[in-house]
Amino acid sequence: MSTHCKEFRSFFTPCSCFSFFLLLLPLFLPCSLHAADRSASFPALAVEPLLTGIDRLDVSRCSELSGLRVGLITNEAAATGTGEPGYAMMLRHGVRLQYLMAPEHGFAVNVEAGRSAEGTILAGNLQVHSLYGSTRIPDAALLQQIDLLIFDLQDVGVRCYTYLSTMKNAMQACSETRTAFMVLDRPNPIAPLARGGFMLEPRQVSFVGAEDIPFIHAMTLGELAQLIKARHFPDLNLHVISMQGWSRNRFGDEFPGFTFRSPSPNISSVETAIVYPATVLLEATRISEGRGTDAPFLQFGAPFIDPERIAASLNQENLPGVRFFPVSFIPTTSKFKGKRCHGVRLSITSRREFNAFMTGVAILQTLHCHYPSEAGIDHHKAFFDRLAGTSRLREMIMSGASLEGIMSESRQNREGFLPALLYP
Repeated sequence: MSTHCKEFRSFFTPCSCFSFFLLLLPLFLPCSLHAADRSASFPALAVEPLLTGIDRLDVSRCSELSGLRVGLITNEAAATGTGEPGYAMMLRHGVRLQYLMAPEHGFAVNVEAGRSAEGTILAGNLQVHSLYGSTRIPDAALLQQIDLLIFDLQDVGVRCYTYLSTMKNAMQACSETRTAFMVLDRPNPIAPLARGGFMLEPRQVSFVGAEDIPFIHAMTLGELAQLIKARHFPDLNLHVISMQGWSRNRFGDEFPGFTFRSPSPNISSVETAIVYPATVLLEATRISEGRGTDAPFLQFGAPFIDPERIAASLNQENLPGVRFFPVSFIPTTSKFKGKRCHGVRLSITSRREFNAFMTGVAILQTLHCHYPSEAGIDHHKAFFDRLAGTSRLREMIMSGASLEGIMSESRQNREGFLPALLYP
């Protein structure tokens, strides 16, 4: 395969081309093929400062957008490196910003998961349309008002996180209306973690599983946009403003000067994002995943759990990069609101040894072993399978399959996944 990205294509039909197109050419990095599963490695020395896609637009004073009517899918977490909201930076540079669109959790990133988010108005008369309310797909009538729809959101590197689904929906809508689509790339904060989990079964496609990729995918949204275009929307006018100075060998908080801003109410740090894929499947059980506490996803529990017993059982597994400690907490929202729960707190001892998918499977197996009926792994099986992307994981846990057996089958399941990547 060629080591160069495909030749830059015009945003528009010949009768409406703009000379500024040539300015986009230097913003694209070479593409290369990487193995499906990358072993964690120590970060290379940074040779240049990190600039995200929005920062590169800021440096160019948004000259790439000159004269265009622009729509922007974003939220408050999608700021520039200086902390300025992306939309404000665009307005400062005179971009003809027509409206914003916001994903799950709303523009202010304060709406709990699963709850509809309403629109709002910013900067006097700048309308924010919700993509997690009555509709999750950009309206065709709105797309007809713009020349270009820009996508700028901070992802967390896990398939069930819905910003990927929002991006795919937007790509589909733009493909159907022949609207140009641009992704401003941002770091995958957990990229050094090895890919893990099962691929997505066709029957499990949903808003928490929109694309057939590994559960932990180790890609950026810009890279995923390229993959989705190639698979589903070959005629989409897609452009990715790549990052400068980013390496997938560093976690999101290891880049000097880069600030990881919470992309949703319960993921407040890179540490939480690292643990998230290990505990998010508890959402589909009768175990609290720590929502409504000061450590969501970093701890889990329920009123019926013996915390010392579960912590000891998990520590006996000698899972790499993590230890488990007994804990008690009272959630203020979500499961067991106002009730004292007993459970376990995860403590990461080595990020680069931590295997999030293996840890998650071990937690589910341990809970099912000690509390086969109370844990409820099979209680909301449809939701569990959608989150996991497959029924196979639940079935193997319920049948008593070994941890090694589940890990082996998941590796075999994703062996054929070979994405084209933008970054080394």
